[in-house]
Amino acid sequence: MRSLLLWMARNTWLRDRLPRLWFARRAVRRFMPGEDPESALAAGMQFQVAGIGSLYTRLGENLTRIDEADAVAAHYLGVMDQLRERRLDGEVSVKLTQLGFDLDIERTFGHAAGLASRAAEQGKTLWVDMEGSAYAEGTIAFYERLKAVHPNIGICLQAYLRRTAADIQRLLPLQPEIRLVKGAYAEPADIAYTTRHDVDANYLALSVAMLEAARAGTPIRIGLGTHDVRLIEQVAEHATALGLSRTSFEVQMLYGIRTDQQHRLSAAGYRVRTLIAYGEAWYPWYMRRLAERPANVLFALRQIFG
Repeated sequence: MRSLLLWMARNTWLRDRLPRLWFARRAVRRFMPGEDPESALAAGMQFQVAGIGSLYTRLGENLTRIDEADAVAAHYLGVMDQLRERRLDGEVSVKLTQLGFDLDIERTFGHAAGLASRAAEQGKTLWVDMEGSAYAEGTIAFYERLKAVHPNIGICLQAYLRRTAADIQRLLPLQPEIRLVKGAYAEPADIAYTTRHDVDANYLALSVAMLEAARAGTPIRIGLGTHDVRLIEQVAEHATALGLSRTSFEVQMLYGIRTDQQHRLSAAGYRVRTLIAYGEAWYPWYMRRLAERPANVLFALRQIFG
């Protein structure tokens, strides 16, 4: 099922046709409140009432024209202004290829630096998403360069990549902000763990390594980007054993997934943030979300048929 869903995510024929169908658009509502930023911000306001923060990302990647990247950067600046005006505990997460990384790295750096400056004015973090493994080294090197001039930068790392343990050690001297996810792209076994057991085990080991760095005095912000509550509670147990509180990390879950658990964890004293995606280019992102946990297919079917 996972392999089929990832194949569907990459298939351009399906990408061009499925989003037009009514049942596909209805199914995606489970994972995003709407295609426009206003819908995303309104959803964030509802979570904030319950003490849950928000993280916003406009869907789309691998642009083909640099003027599109200029428009994306301007769009995110507008979203940040809206976050300030509405007093939302919200931050922004961007894909580098959405800012022109494939076309002009220096222009991409300028866009990212501008967004980081606007975020810093509001006391917020700008998050850099991780894409497929082909972008891993380039994204980390870009983060290191950007972090040198803008301290308020976070990065997403993927637990299923075998290189991630070394990447965390590489970034620790930078006092990083790291969102750890399991990973949702199709990757070969020589560079990625491919079984759920191995990915989960590595996720826990990486989380503990970051907690140990925090206990040793390294300033680090840890975001657990997973819906696996059992895994989150295991990390919390390790934090307690190290003499750290459950606020030493932040739980970051997607909008529409395990919402009841997001509220329960927040009420139990965990710091929780909801990632709210929006935009018209949702098809590949949506298929990867289903592939992350194929049981979500059942929820999508229930969404279609009411």
